[in-house]
Amino acid sequence: MSETQPRTRIQKKNRVAILNAALDVFSQFGFRGSTLDQIAKTSGLSKPNLLYYFPSKAAIHVELLSGLMDTWLDPLRDLDPNGDPKAEILAYMRRKLEMSRTLPRESRLFANEILQGAPRMMAAIQGELKELTDEKAAVISGWMEAGKIARAHPYHLLFSIWSLTQHYADFDVQVRTVLGDLEADPFPDAETYLETLFSKLLTV
Repeated sequence: MSETQPRTRIQKKNRVAILNAALDVFSQFGFRGSTLDQIAKTSGLSKPNLLYYFPSKAAIHVELLSGLMDTWLDPLRDLDPNGDPKAEILAYMRRKLEMSRTLPRESRLFANEILQGAPRMMAAIQGELKELTDEKAAVISGWMEAGKIARAHPYHLLFSIWSLTQHYADFDVQVRTVLGDLEADPFPDAETYLETLFSKLLTV
């Protein structure tokens, strides 16, 4: 489909349906375990109709990942160098945890891509993700040097926030099963626990 032609309402609706279906399928089965037939069936469209909008499974996957990267980096972008250091880091942690609550499929899509060696988004990881992480790690290091928060490895601090918050999306069934209630909402207690954990870690 030519990207220079304006899309009709139906075309926009079908693209959204395809991408939403693909997010379901990819987040459940990973890229390798997913097929165009699965995506077409989930979207309610025929496979030929799907191929009118996207030429391949990889094209759909790349579009999803491209859209996800901005969403993924927004909380880190919002970390304010002029704000209160502990409050900024805790706010970042809360936003990442909220993303795990509201965007679990996106979290699993990202995790699956990384586990495969990031073949379709290595450029973004080496570029905007690393550049932004370097920038914010330098801010955190500056706060530590100034004695505003306790000393810790700034990169590993960010890694721990990523892993501890995204765990609740990527291992949702395990979390709920171990807690003993598949219908329970683990996020309120998770937020309280992580706030306590990082507050203690950062207190001088």
